[in-house]
Amino acid sequence: MADGGQAESEQDIERKIEVIRQRFKDEYAQDSSDKYDSRDVEKLQKDDAFAGSYLSWRLFVVDDALKMIDESLQWRREFRLNDLTEGCIPKWMFETGAVYLHGYDKEGNKLCSPVKLHIKDAKTLQEKKKYVAFWLERYARREPGMPLTVVFDMSESGLSNIDMDFVRYIINCFKVYYPKFLSKMIMYEMPWIMNAAWKIVKTWLGPEAISKLKFVSKSEVQTFIGPEYLPAYMGGTDAFKYSYPPLPDDDFQTPISENGPIVSEDETESKDGEMESKDALDNSFSSEPQALRPRKVNFAEDGSRPEEGDRLETGSRTRAARKPLTTFKGPLLHISPAEELCFGSKETEKKCLIILNNVTKNQVAFKVRTTAPEKYRVKPSNTSCEPGAFVDIIVSLHGGFQSSPQDRFLVMAAEMDNNAGSSSPELAQFWKDVPKSKVMEHRLRCHVLESSPAPSPVTESPLASGINSHQDLQTTLLRVAASSARLEQNLDRCLWIQKVLTHLMSFVMAFSFCTLYLVYTGGGPSCPGPAPDSAPGPAPPPS
Repeated sequence: MADGGQAESEQDIERKIEVIRQRFKDEYAQDSSDKYDSRDVEKLQKDDAFAGSYLSWRLFVVDDALKMIDESLQWRREFRLNDLTEGCIPKWMFETGAVYLHGYDKEGNKLCSPVKLHIKDAKTLQEKKKYVAFWLERYARREPGMPLTVVFDMSESGLSNIDMDFVRYIINCFKVYYPKFLSKMIMYEMPWIMNAAWKIVKTWLGPEAISKLKFVSKSEVQTFIGPEYLPAYMGGTDAFKYSYPPLPDDDFQTPISENGPIVSEDETESKDGEMESKDALDNSFSSEPQALRPRKVNFAEDGSRPEEGDRLETGSRTRAARKPLTTFKGPLLHISPAEELCFGSKETEKKCLIILNNVTKNQVAFKVRTTAPEKYRVKPSNTSCEPGAFVDIIVSLHGGFQSSPQDRFLVMAAEMDNNAGSSSPELAQFWKDVPKSKVMEHRLRCHVLESSPAPSPVTESPLASGINSHQDLQTTLLRVAASSARLEQNLDRCLWIQKVLTHLMSFVMAFSFCTLYLVYTGGGPSCPGPAPDSAPGPAPPPS
C-alpha cells in the first residue's frame, strides 16, 4: 500500500481525486437523498484528505475507491454518525469500559482497547456496533488521519466470546468505513481454541490488512507497546483504570461529557482571558482597595520555592484551599493529592490545592484540563516548572456551580530542554511538537463532601438562636406532656379494669363460700322424730 502511494505523484493523486468526485456525483449521488447524508457528500467534495484516504487505501484504483466510498457513506447514514452523541447509546455500555482510548504504542500510535470478554448477544449487537462507531468517529474528528493500534485482550477468551458478526463489523470499520486508520491489530494471548475462528477472520481481511495482525504473548507484547502503557497483568507498569465518564486523552478537544463537548484548549484559554478582563473591569468600579484582592501567582524563575513576598501572595490565594495529604509519585512530577479533589457547598469547600513537584533535572511543562471547564477555574493551567521546584495550582468552583463525582481532572506533563522558553506561544508550540509517548498523564476525580443544611437568616444572631432553642424546648415539652396524658389515660383504664376484676372475683368467692356453707350445713336430708303432743286415741275394745 505504501509502495502504491510512492508510485503516484501529487498531480496524479489530485487528478484522481477530482475524477472520483465527478464520477461519484454523476454515478452515485443522483437522486440519493435517502442513501447518503448530505454532509458526508459535501465533505467528500471539499475535503481532499477525506477523499484521498479512500483512494490511497484502494491503491489508487478509482473504481475500487468509488465502491468503498459508496459502502462507507451508506453505513454512515445508517448509523447517523454525524448526529451520534453519547445520549444515543445506553449508559451501561460506557460504564463497562468495553472500548476506550488510552496510551500509545512504540510508534506513537494511539491505543484502542476494545472488548476484553465480549459475550455474544443478538439483542445488544446493534447497540455495541453503534458504541464502537461512536468512539471511532470521535477519534476521526479529533485526530484526522492519525492511525490507531487496536489491542484485543484474549487472555481469558473462550467459545462463548466468539461473535463472528461483531468481529467482522470491527474489521469492516477499519477496512471500509475508516480507511487508513488501522496501524496494527495486536491479538494478546489468543488461546489455541480460537485458532479455527481466526483462520476464518483472515479470509475477511485481505492481504493489506493481514500484515497488520500481530499475535503476541505476554513476553512478546512489549515489542510493540512499552511497559508504561501496559497493565500489570500484561507485564507493564501502567496503573490507569477506566472510569465513567472518562477523561479524554491529550488536548481535551472532544471528550464525552453529560454537559456537552468540552471546548478546545485555545477556546478555554480565551474564555479564561475574557473572565480575567471582566474581573479587571469589575475591580475598576469597585471601592475595595486593589491591594486587598488576590493577585495571580508568579513563580520564581530560579526554580526554588517563592521568596517571602511571593509566599505572602501565594498564601492569600491558598489560605482557603485545603492542603492535600496524599501524593502520586510520577516519573516527572510528584502530584498532591494522589487521587481526588474534595469540594463541598460551603465557601470554604469551593477551593482545592494541587501541588506539583518537579523531580527531574530538566524543566517540565505541564497543563491541567477538566471535563467541566464551565464549572472550574484552574490557575495556573498551562506553564512550566523548573527542576526541583514546587508549583501550587488553585482549582476553584466558579459562580454557583456545584462539584459532581462525574467531574475529572487531567494533569499532563512533558520534559523540556532547560533552555526552552516558558512563554505561552513557545509552550503552545512545544505541546504540538512533543511526542505523545513522552507525555505523562495523571487523573484526578472529584469527591463531593456531605453538606449540612444551610442555616436560615433568623438563626444568624444569638437572640434568634435563643428564640429558636426556646421554641424547640417548648415543642419537646408539649410532646412529653401529650405522651404523659396518653400514659395516664392508659393507667386509669388499667386501674378501672383491675377494680372490676377485683369486685368480680370477690362476688365469685362470696358465692362460692355461700354454696359450700349451704351444702355442708343446712341443705342436707334429716331423720323423722316423734309426733309432738298428739292426742290419745280411743282405747282398744276389750277382748
